[in-house]
Amino acid sequence: MRIAVSACLIGENCKYSGGNNYSEKVIDYIKGNEVLPVCPEVLGGLPVPRESAEIVNGIVSHKDGTSVDKEFRKGAKKALETVKEQKIDLVILQSRSPSCGVNAIYDGSFSGKLISGKGVFADLLQKNGIKVIDVSDL
Repeated sequence: MRIAVSACLIGENCKYSGGNNYSEKVIDYIKGNEVLPVCPEVLGGLPVPRESAEIVNGIVSHKDGTSVDKEFRKGAKKALETVKEQKIDLVILQSRSPSCGVNAIYDGSFSGKLISGKGVFADLLQKNGIKVIDVSDL
């Protein structure tokens, strides 16, 4: 099977804080498969580290209101193209991210409150018929 994975889940330091979300569960799950690490935020040109962002009224923004929506959407499109080119069967994404959240995202108030929703990359993948699961569902 060909699996794309949020790069932070396999230990790449691409998270907004400069760290990662390494997951032993993911490492065990992907063993023996072809794996494509992907970070749409980095693909969109955002630095590591970077300010945190949330989806506020449909626009990905920093707490001060600065929009990074263009970069998030550009990265999501680039990552989608790669997933399609590589004929990926499954994509495992990081929970709660404004890019990769599959089931829930932060509510845009920067208070840590979660709401039902999808990150821009997760949404794009699903709209293109690509199977996506949240790491918390492994």
